[in-house]
Amino acid sequence: MTGPELKQLRQDLSDAIGRPLSAADMARLCGLAPDGGADTIHRWEVSGPSGPARELLGILAMASDRYPILENFNVFDRFNIPEAERPARRQEFREKMRDEIRGRLD
Repeated sequence: MTGPELKQLRQDLSDAIGRPLSAADMARLCGLAPDGGADTIHRWEVSGPSGPARELLGILAMASDRYPILENFNVFDRFNIPEAERPARRQEFREKMRDEIRGRLD
């Protein structure tokens, strides 16, 4: 994930949960310390995050319809899920991801 991709992700997650996310909010989502966390997010919006933060952000991105559901989370295309149910199950999963983000910010 590059810096510009992180900036776009912040906007996409804001759209997904229905409220703007500040750099401090993104820092909380990443588990960064309150002091300096927003500054770290601003630096990452230039250089891109690395390591565990990059992986976590990739998972949280699934809350937005603009990002694919990662393969190891995609249990919706399995043979035991009827094709007609798959879109609703994907949407339900995204809603749970959005609720997870809102919960981390409260």
